[in-house]
Amino acid sequence: MARVLLLGEPAREPVLAEAVRALAAGLVVAVPTDTVYGLAVDPTVGGATERLFAAKDRPREVAVAVLVADAAQATSVAAPLPDVARRLVVRFWPGALTLVLARRPGFDLDLGGDPATVGVRCPAHDAVRELCRRVGPLAVTSANRHGEPTPALAQEVAAVVGDRVALVLDGGACAGAPSTVVDCTGAQPVVLREGAISERELHTTWTDSGA
Repeated sequence: MARVLLLGEPAREPVLAEAVRALAAGLVVAVPTDTVYGLAVDPTVGGATERLFAAKDRPREVAVAVLVADAAQATSVAAPLPDVARRLVVRFWPGALTLVLARRPGFDLDLGGDPATVGVRCPAHDAVRELCRRVGPLAVTSANRHGEPTPALAQEVAAVVGDRVALVLDGGACAGAPSTVVDCTGAQPVVLREGAISERELHTTWTDSGA
């Protein structure tokens, strides 16, 4: 079973350092977020994304999203944001909003799904954003077997994923709603999944932007 490390003071720094080493080795690390626990890898390391899909038995046609430290880091994976996406970022990041965007030319890593687009989110969780600052954008998917509920506690995550994951960072209970997913690649934004942020809140921002 995966090792569970408590992510809190005074152990926060050594735990983050160990997570960075595991990610650099292409291993899967379970991390707490502001929504649910996620399984993370550094997608630039050979074989890491394959381990991520295998860890949760996820079909490769279902893409995994990327977590970033901030809006500036998002530019390393996504093309320049359309106006409505910029307004959503200002309003809801860091937070539970995943934007589906056109990929930046040259960002051709295999994340499953459509190779022309990438789902990007800046989470409202300091530890995960710090990992992104140290490692770079992380490919992340919910910490469950595909099609099953996501456990709310680190020990439950470890039991579900077993030895397919190197580390589980215990950040306490993560029982939030999943992120809301908005496709910003077309002429008008489209809500693909309503989650922690309601469609009404989104529409308020779109109306303000003229979308």
